[in-house]
Amino acid sequence: MKRTTFFTLAAAAPVALLPTLGLAQDAGPVAGVNASTDMVFIMNSLLFLVGGFLVFFMAAGFAMLEGGLVRSKNVTMQMTKNIALFSLASIFYYLIGYNLMYPLGTWAVEGVFSGVWGPGVLEAVGVTADAADDYSYATTGSDFFFQLMFCAATASIVSGALAERIKLWPFLAFTIVLTAVIYPIQASWKWGGGFLDAMGFLDFAGSTVVHSVGGWAALVGALILGPRIGKYNKEGRTVPIPGSNLTLATLGTFILWLGWFGFNGGSQLAMGTVGDVADVSRIFANTNTAAAGGAIAALILTQLLYKKPDLTMVLNGALAGLVSITAEPLTPSLGAATLIGAVGGVIVVFAVPFLDKLKIDDVVGAIPVHLFCGIWGTIAVVLTNGDASLGTQLYSIFVVGAFTVIASGIVWFILKAVVGIRVSEEDEIRGLDMSEMGMEAYPEFSKG
Repeated sequence: MKRTTFFTLAAAAPVALLPTLGLAQDAGPVAGVNASTDMVFIMNSLLFLVGGFLVFFMAAGFAMLEGGLVRSKNVTMQMTKNIALFSLASIFYYLIGYNLMYPLGTWAVEGVFSGVWGPGVLEAVGVTADAADDYSYATTGSDFFFQLMFCAATASIVSGALAERIKLWPFLAFTIVLTAVIYPIQASWKWGGGFLDAMGFLDFAGSTVVHSVGGWAALVGALILGPRIGKYNKEGRTVPIPGSNLTLATLGTFILWLGWFGFNGGSQLAMGTVGDVADVSRIFANTNTAAAGGAIAALILTQLLYKKPDLTMVLNGALAGLVSITAEPLTPSLGAATLIGAVGGVIVVFAVPFLDKLKIDDVVGAIPVHLFCGIWGTIAVVLTNGDASLGTQLYSIFVVGAFTVIASGIVWFILKAVVGIRVSEEDEIRGLDMSEMGMEAYPEFSKG
């Protein structure tokens, strides 16, 4: 009877009441609840682990999205890049990045280089509940696992934008530098308690720290690499190059959508109180509706602009909504979150042809989704979070962007000068599956 009454009342409650829900940081003690230190430690660690494997599944989403949006002659190359970049990120974030990102050591320039150069160290095997006071918050292993997934996601963003013309090994070399050094350094400025965090910069789950960094690195790489052969004709017009499998691309988008619940929900970083669980629930709802807003905005806008809906734009519209809400998925109401995501969907629809006018070839639309919408999402924080300062948000966007562009540019130029980063014209026309990998994803459809 009580359950029926609850759902009846819930169904009758107007959406307008949602903004009045209290957040965990505003909640006082709950009568009758005496959370044990051990249970808080366990639940916080569990959130990191569950959120981490959801974000891990985003690696499959990126692979399927890219595999669907490239031509069939380049699919094996994209699959290889995606599994290799994740594996390299796992190793080099352990060897260098994790300690560089967090204040774990003494060889640091405070607020700039947070940690030390060296392998991350987890707690001893078999930590007991009695040791919870020593660690107090969550297991180091769960934190490392969760943070690693964000680092790897940053590299995945670059992979799709530079598809169909970049060599495998130079790309993987860039991935090592990105995940070991570039990403951790700038992430330490916010998430490692560095100077941007001290200034009051707000980026809940990484619209700037993760997504714009991947977008900036991809943009610099695309400029240095140049467009694919045949993408722009002699008259300067854009020649559409359809992907091989929109079914896979759609599957990849849904997988990314699912993984984003871990991306944003796990970034609450706590699940040991009633208020924290309520906040995680609110984050899930806002994350979902922002994606829906972005997809519907792109669906309607492409119908109006092109007289027919564009599935690839709708897919990227959903991802744009997700990136847009990532900087602040907790404080908006459901309505505000939907609108924030919808603006992201609109940005993507206009940003894709804008890049084409500049002859910047982004195969999967990663730069509009992750860079442009990452910037929008970081700015949008001020619309719903009273603690945010527009000046601080803009300054942080500029600092992170300038650092990433300069650092990425140096690495790309060195790789170009030393080993070359682009395949030959003959190999590009033939396809990277055969020229770089020696095998095809769809051999039954090959000619000859």
